[in-house]
Amino acid sequence: MDRVESAGAADPLIGALRAVVRTIPSGARDILHGTWLGHPVHPILVQVPIGTWLSAAVLDLAPGRRRGAGVLVAVGLAAAAPAAVAGWADWADLRKPQARVGLVHAAANSAAVALYGASLAARLRGRRVAGRGLGFAGLVVVGVGGAIGGHLAYRQAAGVNHAEQVPALVQPGWHALGDLGEFPVGEPVRRTVEDVAVLVVREPGGAVRALADRCSHQAGPLSAGDISDGCVRCPWHGSVFRLSDGWHVQGPATAPQPVFETRVTDGRVAIRLPGSARED
Repeated sequence: MDRVESAGAADPLIGALRAVVRTIPSGARDILHGTWLGHPVHPILVQVPIGTWLSAAVLDLAPGRRRGAGVLVAVGLAAAAPAAVAGWADWADLRKPQARVGLVHAAANSAAVALYGASLAARLRGRRVAGRGLGFAGLVVVGVGGAIGGHLAYRQAAGVNHAEQVPALVQPGWHALGDLGEFPVGEPVRRTVEDVAVLVVREPGGAVRALADRCSHQAGPLSAGDISDGCVRCPWHGSVFRLSDGWHVQGPATAPQPVFETRVTDGRVAIRLPGSARED
Protein backbone atom coordinates (compact mmCIF):
# COMPACT_ATOMS: atom_id res chain seq x y z
CA MET A 1 0.00 0.00 0.00
CA ASP A 2 2.88 2.38 0.67
CA ARG A 3 4.10 1.80 -2.88
CA VAL A 4 0.61 2.35 -4.26
CA GLU A 5 0.32 5.66 -2.39
CA SER A 6 3.43 7.04 -4.10
CA ALA A 7 2.90 5.54 -7.57
CA GLY A 8 1.72 8.14 -10.08
CA ALA A 9 1.13 5.87 -13.08
CA ALA A 10 -2.65 6.05 -12.73
CA ASP A 11 -2.83 9.82 -12.07
CA PRO A 12 -4.15 10.68 -15.56
CA LEU A 13 -6.97 8.16 -15.05
CA ILE A 14 -7.66 9.61 -11.60
CA GLY A 15 -8.01 13.07 -13.11
CA ALA A 16 -10.42 11.85 -15.79
CA LEU A 17 -12.55 9.89 -13.32
CA ARG A 18 -12.71 12.84 -10.93
CA ALA A 19 -14.01 15.05 -13.72
CA VAL A 20 -16.76 12.53 -14.45
CA VAL A 21 -17.81 12.20 -10.79
CA ARG A 22 -17.89 15.97 -10.35
CA THR A 23 -20.49 16.29 -13.08
CA ILE A 24 -22.97 14.99 -10.50
CA PRO A 25 -24.91 18.01 -9.13
CA SER A 26 -23.57 19.25 -5.79
CA GLY A 27 -26.86 18.57 -4.01
CA ALA A 28 -26.83 14.94 -5.11
CA ARG A 29 -23.18 14.60 -4.10
CA ASP A 30 -24.02 15.96 -0.64
CA ILE A 31 -26.60 13.19 -0.28
CA LEU A 32 -24.02 10.61 -1.37
CA HIS A 33 -21.39 12.03 0.97
CA GLY A 34 -23.76 11.87 3.95
CA THR A 35 -23.67 15.59 4.72
CA TRP A 36 -27.31 15.34 5.80
CA LEU A 37 -26.49 12.46 8.15
CA GLY A 38 -23.37 13.87 9.78
CA HIS A 39 -21.52 10.67 8.84
CA PRO A 40 -20.25 9.20 5.53
CA VAL A 41 -22.90 7.06 3.83
CA HIS A 42 -20.54 4.70 1.97
CA PRO A 43 -19.44 2.67 5.05
CA ILE A 44 -23.10 2.10 5.92
CA LEU A 45 -24.14 1.03 2.43
CA VAL A 46 -21.32 -1.50 1.99
CA GLN A 47 -22.62 -3.52 4.94
CA VAL A 48 -25.47 -4.89 2.80
CA PRO A 49 -23.48 -6.50 -0.04
CA ILE A 50 -20.74 -7.72 2.29
CA GLY A 51 -23.26 -9.12 4.76
CA THR A 52 -25.41 -10.84 2.15
CA TRP A 53 -22.43 -12.34 0.33
CA LEU A 54 -20.93 -13.65 3.56
CA SER A 55 -24.32 -15.14 4.47
CA ALA A 56 -24.55 -16.71 1.01
CA ALA A 57 -21.18 -18.40 1.59
CA VAL A 58 -22.47 -19.85 4.87
CA LEU A 59 -25.60 -21.18 3.15
CA ASP A 60 -23.49 -22.64 0.34
CA LEU A 61 -21.79 -24.77 2.97
CA ALA A 62 -25.11 -25.91 4.46
CA PRO A 63 -27.05 -28.78 2.83
CA GLY A 64 -30.31 -27.82 1.12
CA ARG A 65 -29.76 -24.06 1.30
CA ARG A 66 -28.66 -23.40 -2.28
CA ARG A 67 -31.73 -21.39 -3.31
CA GLY A 68 -31.40 -19.04 -0.35
CA ALA A 69 -27.72 -18.51 -1.19
CA GLY A 70 -28.65 -17.45 -4.72
CA VAL A 71 -31.18 -14.94 -3.43
CA LEU A 72 -28.57 -13.43 -1.12
CA VAL A 73 -26.06 -13.15 -3.96
CA ALA A 74 -28.68 -11.27 -6.02
CA VAL A 75 -29.51 -8.92 -3.12
CA GLY A 76 -25.82 -8.18 -2.64
CA LEU A 77 -25.41 -7.34 -6.32
CA ALA A 78 -28.37 -4.95 -6.20
CA ALA A 79 -27.01 -3.24 -3.06
CA ALA A 80 -23.50 -2.91 -4.49
CA ALA A 81 -24.56 -0.23 -6.99
CA PRO A 82 -25.58 2.54 -4.53
CA ALA A 83 -22.62 1.68 -2.30
CA ALA A 84 -20.27 2.09 -5.25
CA VAL A 85 -21.81 5.41 -6.31
CA ALA A 86 -21.42 6.80 -2.78
CA GLY A 87 -17.85 5.54 -2.68
CA TRP A 88 -16.97 7.26 -5.97
CA ALA A 89 -18.46 10.52 -4.68
CA ASP A 90 -16.20 10.39 -1.62
CA TRP A 91 -13.19 9.25 -3.66
CA ALA A 92 -13.32 12.27 -5.98
CA ASP A 93 -12.47 14.61 -3.09
CA LEU A 94 -9.51 12.67 -1.68
CA ARG A 95 -5.85 13.66 -1.81
CA LYS A 96 -3.74 12.05 -4.53
CA PRO A 97 -2.12 9.35 -2.30
CA GLN A 98 -5.55 8.42 -0.96
CA ALA A 99 -7.10 8.48 -4.44
CA ARG A 100 -4.44 6.05 -5.71
CA VAL A 101 -5.24 3.55 -2.99
CA GLY A 102 -8.95 4.20 -3.48
CA LEU A 103 -8.64 3.28 -7.14
CA VAL A 104 -7.20 -0.11 -6.19
CA HIS A 105 -9.98 -0.50 -3.62
CA ALA A 106 -12.57 0.19 -6.33
CA ALA A 107 -10.87 -2.22 -8.74
CA ALA A 108 -10.97 -5.03 -6.18
CA ASN A 109 -14.62 -4.41 -5.42
CA SER A 110 -15.47 -4.26 -9.13
CA ALA A 111 -13.75 -7.62 -9.61
CA ALA A 112 -15.79 -9.03 -6.72
CA VAL A 113 -19.02 -7.75 -8.29
CA ALA A 114 -18.04 -9.39 -11.58
CA LEU A 115 -17.38 -12.70 -9.83
CA TYR A 116 -20.70 -12.57 -8.00
CA GLY A 117 -22.48 -11.65 -11.21
CA ALA A 118 -20.95 -14.72 -12.85
CA SER A 119 -21.88 -16.75 -9.77
CA LEU A 120 -25.52 -15.70 -10.02
CA ALA A 121 -25.59 -16.46 -13.75
CA ALA A 122 -24.16 -19.92 -13.12
CA ARG A 123 -26.70 -20.60 -10.37
CA LEU A 124 -29.59 -19.57 -12.62
CA ARG A 125 -28.35 -21.99 -15.27
CA GLY A 126 -28.20 -24.83 -12.79
CA ARG A 127 -24.41 -24.91 -12.61
CA ARG A 128 -24.36 -25.04 -8.83
CA VAL A 129 -20.75 -26.10 -8.30
CA ALA A 130 -19.47 -23.31 -10.55
CA GLY A 131 -21.83 -20.83 -8.88
CA ARG A 132 -20.56 -21.72 -5.44
CA GLY A 133 -16.93 -21.61 -6.54
CA LEU A 134 -17.34 -18.19 -8.13
CA GLY A 135 -19.13 -16.99 -4.98
CA PHE A 136 -16.28 -18.09 -2.73
CA ALA A 137 -13.79 -16.42 -5.07
CA GLY A 138 -15.86 -13.23 -4.94
CA LEU A 139 -15.87 -13.33 -1.14
CA VAL A 140 -12.07 -13.54 -1.07
CA VAL A 141 -11.74 -10.60 -3.46
CA VAL A 142 -14.28 -8.45 -1.64
CA GLY A 143 -12.37 -9.21 1.56
CA VAL A 144 -9.20 -7.87 -0.08
CA GLY A 145 -11.14 -4.78 -1.17
CA GLY A 146 -12.40 -4.31 2.38
CA ALA A 147 -8.87 -4.55 3.76
CA ILE A 148 -7.75 -1.85 1.33
CA GLY A 149 -10.72 0.25 2.42
CA GLY A 150 -9.57 -0.20 6.00
CA HIS A 151 -6.13 1.07 4.99
CA LEU A 152 -7.78 4.15 3.50
CA ALA A 153 -9.76 4.86 6.66
CA TYR A 154 -7.35 3.88 9.44
CA ARG A 155 -3.93 4.49 7.88
CA GLN A 156 -4.66 7.36 5.50
CA ALA A 157 -7.54 8.92 7.49
CA ALA A 158 -9.86 9.18 4.48
CA GLY A 159 -13.41 10.04 5.51
CA VAL A 160 -12.58 10.76 9.15
CA ASN A 161 -13.23 14.00 11.04
CA HIS A 162 -9.95 15.93 10.87
CA ALA A 163 -11.11 18.49 13.43
CA GLU A 164 -12.27 16.06 16.14
CA GLN A 165 -9.16 16.53 18.28
CA VAL A 166 -9.56 20.31 18.73
CA PRO A 167 -11.53 20.19 22.03
CA ALA A 168 -8.85 17.92 23.49
CA LEU A 169 -5.99 20.25 22.54
CA VAL A 170 -7.34 23.60 23.74
CA GLN A 171 -7.39 24.19 27.49
CA PRO A 172 -10.56 25.54 29.18
CA GLY A 173 -10.85 29.25 29.73
CA TRP A 174 -10.43 32.39 27.66
CA HIS A 175 -7.53 32.79 25.24
CA ALA A 176 -6.50 36.23 23.96
CA LEU A 177 -6.20 36.63 20.19
CA GLY A 178 -5.32 40.30 19.78
CA ASP A 179 -6.77 43.77 19.35
CA LEU A 180 -10.12 44.11 17.58
CA GLY A 181 -8.46 46.32 14.96
CA GLU A 182 -6.31 43.37 13.87
CA PHE A 183 -9.40 41.72 12.39
CA PRO A 184 -10.69 43.54 9.28
CA VAL A 185 -14.45 43.29 8.74
CA GLY A 186 -15.38 40.39 6.49
CA GLU A 187 -11.82 39.10 6.11
CA PRO A 188 -10.62 35.68 7.33
CA VAL A 189 -7.74 35.91 9.81
CA ARG A 190 -5.70 32.98 11.11
CA ARG A 191 -4.59 32.85 14.73
CA THR A 192 -3.09 30.09 16.86
CA VAL A 193 -4.22 28.99 20.32
CA GLU A 194 -2.03 26.34 21.97
CA ASP A 195 -0.80 25.13 18.55
CA VAL A 196 -4.39 24.89 17.25
CA ALA A 197 -5.07 27.05 14.19
CA VAL A 198 -8.20 29.20 14.50
CA LEU A 199 -10.16 31.09 11.85
CA VAL A 200 -11.42 34.47 13.07
CA VAL A 201 -13.92 36.61 11.14
CA ARG A 202 -15.27 40.00 12.23
CA GLU A 203 -18.71 40.40 10.70
CA PRO A 204 -20.19 43.72 9.46
CA GLY A 205 -22.61 43.81 12.39
CA GLY A 206 -19.73 43.71 14.86
CA ALA A 207 -19.91 40.06 15.92
CA VAL A 208 -16.63 38.16 15.99
CA ARG A 209 -16.77 34.51 14.90
CA ALA A 210 -14.13 31.85 15.48
CA LEU A 211 -13.88 28.30 14.12
CA ALA A 212 -11.15 25.68 14.09
CA ASP A 213 -9.16 26.57 10.99
CA ARG A 214 -8.47 23.06 9.67
CA CYS A 215 -11.45 21.71 7.71
CA SER A 216 -13.05 18.61 9.18
CA HIS A 217 -13.06 16.98 5.74
CA GLN A 218 -9.38 16.96 4.73
CA ALA A 219 -7.80 19.57 7.06
CA GLY A 220 -7.84 22.32 4.45
CA PRO A 221 -7.07 25.86 5.73
CA LEU A 222 -10.40 27.66 6.09
CA SER A 223 -8.57 30.94 6.66
CA ALA A 224 -7.57 30.79 2.98
CA GLY A 225 -11.20 30.34 1.93
CA ASP A 226 -13.95 32.74 0.88
CA ILE A 227 -16.35 34.41 3.32
CA SER A 228 -19.90 34.90 2.07
CA ASP A 229 -23.40 35.06 3.60
CA GLY A 230 -22.17 34.22 7.08
CA CYS A 231 -20.27 31.15 5.89
CA VAL A 232 -16.75 30.13 4.95
CA ARG A 233 -15.91 27.90 1.97
CA CYS A 234 -12.91 25.58 2.23
CA PRO A 235 -10.44 26.32 -0.60
CA TRP A 236 -9.53 22.65 -1.07
CA HIS A 237 -12.80 20.81 -1.77
CA GLY A 238 -15.53 23.42 -1.33
CA SER A 239 -17.08 22.40 1.99
CA VAL A 240 -19.12 25.27 3.42
CA PHE A 241 -19.43 25.96 7.16
CA ARG A 242 -21.65 28.45 8.97
CA LEU A 243 -19.56 30.87 11.00
CA SER A 244 -22.09 31.25 13.81
CA ASP A 245 -22.16 27.58 14.85
CA GLY A 246 -19.73 25.70 12.57
CA TRP A 247 -22.49 23.68 10.91
CA HIS A 248 -21.59 22.04 7.58
CA VAL A 249 -23.96 23.66 5.11
CA GLN A 250 -22.43 21.92 2.09
CA GLY A 251 -20.19 18.88 1.62
CA PRO A 252 -18.08 16.95 1.07
CA ALA A 253 -17.57 17.52 4.81
CA THR A 254 -19.95 15.43 6.92
CA ALA A 255 -18.90 16.75 10.35
CA PRO A 256 -19.42 20.30 11.67
CA GLN A 257 -16.48 22.53 12.43
CA PRO A 258 -15.54 23.13 16.12
CA VAL A 259 -16.73 26.60 17.08
CA PHE A 260 -15.45 28.93 19.79
CA GLU A 261 -17.26 31.45 21.96
CA THR A 262 -15.89 34.97 21.56
CA ARG A 263 -15.83 38.14 23.61
CA VAL A 264 -14.38 41.63 23.18
CA THR A 265 -13.16 43.32 26.36
CA ASP A 266 -11.49 46.75 26.24
CA GLY A 267 -10.92 46.29 22.54
CA ARG A 268 -9.26 42.88 22.98
CA VAL A 269 -10.65 39.71 21.38
CA ALA A 270 -10.63 36.43 23.30
CA ILE A 271 -12.09 32.99 22.58
CA ARG A 272 -12.90 29.80 24.45
CA LEU A 273 -14.46 26.47 23.72
CA PRO A 274 -18.17 26.18 24.58
CA GLY A 275 -18.68 24.73 28.02
CA SER A 276 -15.36 26.02 29.36
CA ALA A 277 -15.36 27.19 32.96
CA ARG A 278 -16.07 30.88 33.21
CA GLU A 279 -13.28 33.13 34.41
CA ASP A 280 -14.45 36.49 35.79
